[in-house]
Amino acid sequence: MKDTQIIMLGTGNAGVTRCYNTCFSIRTAENVLLVDAGGGNGILVQLEKAGIAIERIHDMFVTHAHTDHILGAVWVIRMVAQQMQSGKYAGVFRLYGHDKVLQVLDWICRMTLPKKIVQYLGNGIELCEVKDGETFKAGELKLQSFDIGSTKEKQYGFRTTLPNGQSLVCLGDEPYNEKNRPYVEGADWLLCEAFCLYKDRDIFKPYEKHHSTALDAGKLAEELKVKNLLLYHTEDKTLNTRKACYTEEAAQGFSGVVHVPDDLEIIDIIVN
Repeated sequence: MKDTQIIMLGTGNAGVTRCYNTCFSIRTAENVLLVDAGGGNGILVQLEKAGIAIERIHDMFVTHAHTDHILGAVWVIRMVAQQMQSGKYAGVFRLYGHDKVLQVLDWICRMTLPKKIVQYLGNGIELCEVKDGETFKAGELKLQSFDIGSTKEKQYGFRTTLPNGQSLVCLGDEPYNEKNRPYVEGADWLLCEAFCLYKDRDIFKPYEKHHSTALDAGKLAEELKVKNLLLYHTEDKTLNTRKACYTEEAAQGFSGVVHVPDDLEIIDIIVN
């Protein structure tokens, strides 16, 4: 049975216009975990196209407070509250993030949303702070959050064990920090940013922006003995060739399986 799926709602970096900003969901037999939400109400379009109803989402993890990850969360909160208001949403919606994520979200919501929506904050919609190294439950998944060590913006990734026993690590949208080796090494699935191809580094300037290339990601996955490498948070100027070219470049340094999904692509996670 295909009991777990990664649904890539968006795969692009902050400045893309030809695809959506990086965000995804992990769908199990029992629940949907939404991870980030992109930079606006485009998240509602992506969820609709993916066939994910708002009332099915009860858990969300926001990695950091950059606009291309957090602003879509405001729209998710708004739609959840509207569903609660109309009696179509059963249970509690929990959004997990570090202290700054929650501070920014709470402020934006209270400053921009109607009172009839804001009233659900703390009353059906819970903003739940997580700390570095802390383990918490999101539906049937147990996640362990970790500080990725960003020099730009406080950001958390996470490691989780899926229902089939495989491990999945989300590294956020910046390069790997060696201090997080215990969370990442040996993962069955590693979700990792790849801003561009190494051969295009002079065009897209990944290192100046504190990002990686597909080649860097492949070498990292090999060093950390990862089985499946999933690349996201890319530029959008090469979408027609992205899947083939990024896969080929990452495979130069990686002996495992490389996944370069398009927006709305579904990756089934099954036991081999």
